[in-house]
Amino acid sequence: MMDLRTSNIERLQQSAKVFDVLVLGGGVNGAVSAASLAAKGASVALIDRGDFAGLTSSNSSNLAWGGIKYLESHEYLLVNSLCKSRNHLMRSYPSTVKEIRFLTTIAKGFRFPSWFVYLGTLFYWIIGRFFTQAPDYMTPRTIKQREPAVRTDNAAGGFEYSDAYLYDNDARFVFNFIRTSMNYGCVAANYVESTDAVRRDGVWEVAARDTLTGDEFTIRSKVLINACGPYVDQHNQLAEQQTAHRHLFSKGIHLIIDRVTKEDRILAFFASDGRLFFVIPMGNKTSVGTTDTQVDNPAVEVTDADRQFVLDNINELLDLESPITFDDVIAERCGVRPLAQKGGDGVADWVKLSRKHAVDVNQGDQHLSIFGGKTTDCINVGNEVAELVQGMGVELPFEDYKWYGEDDDSVRDEFYHQAKLMDLDGYTVEGSSEPLTQRLWRRYGGNALELLEDIRQNPRQAERLMKNAEYLRCEIEHTARHEMVTKLEDFLRRRSKITQVVRNRDIVHSPGLKEACKIFFGDQAEAKLQEYIDSVGDRLDGPNPF
Repeated sequence: MMDLRTSNIERLQQSAKVFDVLVLGGGVNGAVSAASLAAKGASVALIDRGDFAGLTSSNSSNLAWGGIKYLESHEYLLVNSLCKSRNHLMRSYPSTVKEIRFLTTIAKGFRFPSWFVYLGTLFYWIIGRFFTQAPDYMTPRTIKQREPAVRTDNAAGGFEYSDAYLYDNDARFVFNFIRTSMNYGCVAANYVESTDAVRRDGVWEVAARDTLTGDEFTIRSKVLINACGPYVDQHNQLAEQQTAHRHLFSKGIHLIIDRVTKEDRILAFFASDGRLFFVIPMGNKTSVGTTDTQVDNPAVEVTDADRQFVLDNINELLDLESPITFDDVIAERCGVRPLAQKGGDGVADWVKLSRKHAVDVNQGDQHLSIFGGKTTDCINVGNEVAELVQGMGVELPFEDYKWYGEDDDSVRDEFYHQAKLMDLDGYTVEGSSEPLTQRLWRRYGGNALELLEDIRQNPRQAERLMKNAEYLRCEIEHTARHEMVTKLEDFLRRRSKITQVVRNRDIVHSPGLKEACKIFFGDQAEAKLQEYIDSVGDRLDGPNPF
């Protein structure tokens, strides 16, 4: 069932159509740009050569934080801006971007005394306008009482402070902006790449190729936005664009393991390389990382050295019954942080280099390039891009329209009321990380009312389709209709987080997977399932088949 994608590609192929804006890239920067512009009344198209949120935007730490680490490099204005953005994001997405406590342990001999770092968290709390709970200082004994999993034999002290994280996953959060943009008329398609871009007679002509069928066609637009994430520089060469900024790349990985603590808090340490190292709740699992390795190419993968670094650090920092080993790894996350550098020689201090975004504008060619960025700042990016595009002469008839945020309280209250009347939480499957009502609202917002109707009409729609995964039959059908699942991995890895919490061998051998494939792909179900099995390859075998 790829009707939505087929329909949108047909609309992209209309040769007479000139869009106001074409966005290249469906990561967080491209997604918010498209959502903002479409909601404000521009005609928008968006293409991504892979799946939406397929690279950096699906491999983050799932944090939406105010940048406390930038205090050390005295970037106070950046921290102030990020804290304002974090607070705004938390207010706008209360079911998704949630406050969480960070328990940080400072080792003896650290470059600053523990009490001094604690003073930094107080300053951070003040900069954050007291929006979160206040920090508190802890002796090693208090740390051990509060979180027995933390080793305190080498601790000088510690503290807890608050920041925010994405309760679900980053890729899902980004996709919801894509879905929002389509609700406002954006014509979006995944697995469509730009192979050339030329400006003729005041219009961009982008040569596009459907990577699944090989079909080639031209998309025309007044403005071109390069939001290709780590591939921004590469596409600018294609489009003959000179920019003030360029990207440097830092590779980061996370390992997903079973929960190592019972508490819903993030454990933060300074790893052996001096960088912040996190133990992050992910539903019933734990995400551990991250590394910070300079690389020249954004096409990266997890190496044995990466795995060993993470395993060595978690085993050194936590007091566990038995060490975490490679066999305990359920899944891995790996991507590059595209770091914006103005000028420069391509060399940077990775511990200090920030993730602030930059937008380079070629007014004459009506071309924008978005560098860097992070989830915390995404609403600002969407608003900034809309303002720049309007400055290029594109009319935005609804320029003040609020394009972001969850559905309003009246919709939420109606959903929760209907859910309570039908005892929806009674359908919550055993082992779920949260009540079903809460999960459906967070993932689908007002569209979750459709799922309630499906269940009322047929209670079998509330059945879990795949063992060890929380997703219901009605969710699979809703996703097939509305979320442009083109390959099985799109659903398993990005629309959901199934591959992040269930081993690949268990997914592939789940009886419900074939039924899900039939719902998604109809007659192509067998081929799509085999495509996925081939893509995970040797990860289905061996001692650690994640």
